[in-house]
Amino acid sequence: MKKAIAILLCLMMALAAASAGAATVGICQLVQHPALDAATQGFIDALKAEIPDVEIDLQNASGDSATCATITNTFASNGVDLIMANATPALQAAVAATGDIPILGTSVTDYATALDLEGIGLGTPTGINVSGTSDLAPLDGQADMITELFPEAKTVGLLYCSAEPNSVFQIQTIRGYLEAKGLTTAEFSFADSNDVASVVESAVGAVDVLYIPTDNTAASVTETIAGVVLPGRLPVVAGEEGLASGCGVATLTISYYDLGTATGKMAAQILKDGADVKTMAIQAAPTFTKKYNAANAEQLGIAIPEDYQPIE
Repeated sequence: MKKAIAILLCLMMALAAASAGAATVGICQLVQHPALDAATQGFIDALKAEIPDVEIDLQNASGDSATCATITNTFASNGVDLIMANATPALQAAVAATGDIPILGTSVTDYATALDLEGIGLGTPTGINVSGTSDLAPLDGQADMITELFPEAKTVGLLYCSAEPNSVFQIQTIRGYLEAKGLTTAEFSFADSNDVASVVESAVGAVDVLYIPTDNTAASVTETIAGVVLPGRLPVVAGEEGLASGCGVATLTISYYDLGTATGKMAAQILKDGADVKTMAIQAAPTFTKKYNAANAEQLGIAIPEDYQPIE
């Protein structure tokens, strides 16, 4: 009798698991470019390694915040088990869409800025249904890189999209580091990708070096930027590898694939182990690497120190 009951219980559990179905994860990626693509792939690979039968609905908003809202509202209506928001506008849209479904962000620089919450940062939980990983590289280290590569520079241009809160945060922070080094800074902001070329043209001849933070809009139009800065012989130090690969000379960068991998492991803890997203600390990127664009450095005649790795 006991054996029969045990078998019956096993069958009931199996039927319950089958009826529950696989976990469903909705991914909202702001725009397609190498950094965000790598983060998404790292997330998927890590999550599938832990939960092979997880169902993933990957949606790309093509750089439009309103589309992020449509995507995340649909995820919420469909009752997905978790939302992964890749980049700040996607995270903000997901938070507006649901206060119940666990949300993990990635490629988000500063969660306090993105969520308008005080007292949160790396290593702390948000206290709401949101956690994730930050792509913030050491901005003081990037300022050091500028003075290391361009010791004669006097003026640094700061190029960013004014519509991206995390870009504004990075510019405000690095400006302080640069000015503490005795450098003059000049801001060159653009509202969207249509303004980039004309704004960059205004920087050529006006500054010695151009700095671009981890800015999604800029990352989506690196060819346009390169088409201005390279003929204008204006070197660019970038906040991440994709930007440096497209239009820059050097970067102190993270691996966005590794960042996505860390986020995927957090998702597995929630879906598989029952972790509470409200108590999960925001994680930083695991490593930072000095990298350079060999072709652009050669074209501009810039000597690169030996401790930099070439972008492949």
